[in-house]
Amino acid sequence: MDLMWSFELKQKDVGESGQSYHWTDGLNSTLSFTSHRDMHVWQSEKLHIGVLGRIRPYGQPYPNQSDLEWLENLWLEEPDPAAFYPKISGFFILLLGCRRSGQLKMINDHVGALPLYWRHQAGTTQAGTRLAYVAGDDASVSPQSVYNYFYYHCIPGPYTLYANVQKLLPGSGISLSEQSVKPLALYIPRYDVDTDIQALQRECFSLVEKAVAWNAGPECGAFLSGGLDSSTVAGMLAKQQTPAKTFSIGFHAKGYDETPYAEITAKHFTTEHLTHYLEPGEITEHFIEVAAAFDQPFGNSSALAAYICAKFAKQHGVSVLLAGDGGDELFGGNERYAKQKIFEVYHNLPGWLRGTADALFYDSPLGQLPVGKKVRSYIQQARVPMPHRLHTYNFLKRMDPASMFTDNVWQAVDPNVPGEMYQQRYDACPAADMLERMLYLDWKFTLADNDLVKVTQMCELAGVEVRFPLIEKELVDFSCRVPSSEKLPGNKLRYFYKNSFKGFLADETLNKSKHGFGLPFGVWMKQEPALQALTNELLTSFKTRGIMQPEFVDQAMHIYQQGHQGYYGELIWIMLVFEAWMQRQ
Repeated sequence: MDLMWSFELKQKDVGESGQSYHWTDGLNSTLSFTSHRDMHVWQSEKLHIGVLGRIRPYGQPYPNQSDLEWLENLWLEEPDPAAFYPKISGFFILLLGCRRSGQLKMINDHVGALPLYWRHQAGTTQAGTRLAYVAGDDASVSPQSVYNYFYYHCIPGPYTLYANVQKLLPGSGISLSEQSVKPLALYIPRYDVDTDIQALQRECFSLVEKAVAWNAGPECGAFLSGGLDSSTVAGMLAKQQTPAKTFSIGFHAKGYDETPYAEITAKHFTTEHLTHYLEPGEITEHFIEVAAAFDQPFGNSSALAAYICAKFAKQHGVSVLLAGDGGDELFGGNERYAKQKIFEVYHNLPGWLRGTADALFYDSPLGQLPVGKKVRSYIQQARVPMPHRLHTYNFLKRMDPASMFTDNVWQAVDPNVPGEMYQQRYDACPAADMLERMLYLDWKFTLADNDLVKVTQMCELAGVEVRFPLIEKELVDFSCRVPSSEKLPGNKLRYFYKNSFKGFLADETLNKSKHGFGLPFGVWMKQEPALQALTNELLTSFKTRGIMQPEFVDQAMHIYQQGHQGYYGELIWIMLVFEAWMQRQ
């Protein structure tokens, strides 16, 4: 029996600008999809196709997004999703309705750059690009998701803040047919390691050049922090347009400002470079606006800086910004990767030698002596298995969660869930190598759940489109062919990547140490009365919400005031963001 999917487009009042799309198979299965983005729609006698974002054939530039005939032909050639998926690339949400089979598929890109929320009930699937579009009047806050938020400072998929709504995982999809919902695991990287390092270096340079060219366009600029990735993107953009426009955010706070390195890159590539220095008053002015702009509570403190930088670029005539996110997660650029290699030395010791070290320094008074304490600390951390060792300094690992949360929350959560999510992703990596598994882990938890959410949402708030050339699928696939021993030999972060761009990037850029992009909130809160007043107001309200014990909130604030402005400043920040977000709903 042929099931004929019908399609209609209509406006829907969703509280803000949005369009509603409706599919039905003529029997019992329907999909209502609401988007704040324009959808490119293609209809024929065989298929109904909807695309959000930008999609292209693998290995080729982006075509005109309104002409999707190539996509229909590709699907008709390869109707099996597992065979079809490797032939497409880009950053997208794709809806494919087959009139003959009666199946409708929702698919996202390999890193889940565009969020897709969905719920299924009684033959009807609701989906959308905003959590609020899908949650419905019966939405209830999930205590588990609240716990996950305070563990990760965001809510990693498939969880969302609401118990009845899921977020589509990156590189996956769902298939709807005859009232059933079937998950689709689509992006599975292949680790076919190549040993011709010089050829790989040339290919790396060429792929990055192509990726930037594919994403550059009119009214285009680039974020420029001065690090490896943003400098690479800025340099490649300078090959596409003269002069390239680059934008930096600076801080009048010691240890946070990287603008001198951004200026080195700007001078090296002769870009038209502009810098905005973020002032503490701007945090107070924009804090509520930024916190409320996310689909659910989101605690990455650098979001506000990203917003101010994107807004600054918009004011200077830019409508598209290229971002350098992803290079560290593809080519081994985070210090935690090198640190875990040091701990693995312990696990690689012969059993008798490991036992001797334990007896001498872990289970004896020697472990209390100055040198012994360092050895004991090393053993203590090394004993924690991967990937849980990466969260050794997590708030919920260093403190007693039962004393942090109220009884109503604590009794409704499983504290093992965040770690189980982490373990499942780590174990799902097709490679056995520890570094590759950490990178694969970060594609989801650092990129899909965190950095891409931050940059995309903040650019949208500023009225700018953001594109991510360094994580185009071809580059992600390519990174899996580079031996891990070349990515990170010893403690040499980004070794392969740096060698690939010698002679292109400035020597100062290649030789600089890794510097994270953070907001000096903890420093400024001690200096700015207006920020202190906002903090006290939000924390007072947060203590009445029944999430955390009021005594714990007061204790955290007290410890912060005693001098622990970095570690406890971050804890205070995620409380403030949670409360600000809840107040605006």
